[in-house]
Amino acid sequence: MTIKARIFRSSKRQFDCQREDTKVVVEATALATLLKEDHIVVGDWVELDDHGSIVSVHPRSNSIFRNIPREQKKKVIAANVDVMMVVVSAGKPDYKRGLVDRYLARSDFWNVPAYVIFNKMDLYEESDFDIKFEAERLKWLNVKCFEVSSVDKNYKPKYLPDGFAELDHDLRGKTAILVGHSGVGKSRLITSLSNGKVELLSGELGSVGKGAHTTTWAELIDAENFTLIDSPGIRSMSLSDLTKQDLLYCFSDVNEWSSKCQFSANCTHEPNSKGCFFQKLDNGRREDQLILSRLESYKRVLEEVSNIPDWQKKP
Repeated sequence: MTIKARIFRSSKRQFDCQREDTKVVVEATALATLLKEDHIVVGDWVELDDHGSIVSVHPRSNSIFRNIPREQKKKVIAANVDVMMVVVSAGKPDYKRGLVDRYLARSDFWNVPAYVIFNKMDLYEESDFDIKFEAERLKWLNVKCFEVSSVDKNYKPKYLPDGFAELDHDLRGKTAILVGHSGVGKSRLITSLSNGKVELLSGELGSVGKGAHTTTWAELIDAENFTLIDSPGIRSMSLSDLTKQDLLYCFSDVNEWSSKCQFSANCTHEPNSKGCFFQKLDNGRREDQLILSRLESYKRVLEEVSNIPDWQKKP
């Protein structure tokens, strides 16, 4: 008889696994055959035998990975993640639409649904940016948005339907990646969501009472009602490892609109592009503004992606 468990931390051939039945974390080793087939990563569901050995690994729902162009290989960091929490600031630092779109491109690449959390709403000024416009453009991508103030759990949303209570409810039982620009309030938000169990210290996630850790690999952290994944490997939002085809998948909305161009196969969507769908849009019309804002983000990322030939990026 085996016991189902989940990998929370790994160190060479040693693994900390949380048993599904008792939630107790136990140390385990893996059969050599499993290590040869594919490395076991944080987030994997495994089966343990009576001797504390990992005897099998369950199929993954998704994986967090990067393609390494120089080595032409795929580096898997973690697995079985339910949601990416993209935290942005409604005060200082300034809201950055392009950065949000980069996070969302990565979430699509990993097949991980995303939440965008507008934090610091107690500092929000309507003259800074139009939060309703930003939420509307993300709604097209099936991205759920939340309006919160991490310093005030009782803050009531004024512009969007969902706030802290809805976010707390939606995260229950999920495994989440936390991403966001420095200074957007990730620390206070996680402390609030975990009821003080987890805090963010010096850029590292750590459990309260244990201090900050210095992991160089991913690990899972029990945040009471949900599980948080921490990894230096997912903090960089460079998209240079994506191919042009990957990028079209990540910007599926832009890809769909591009099919309306007269010469869709090779249209560059520039002002002089003949028959380009985007050039016919009216920048004074709200719906067209939503579309053009996504095209702008796509073209910026395309420039970065084009710096490395696609053939070097395939594992």
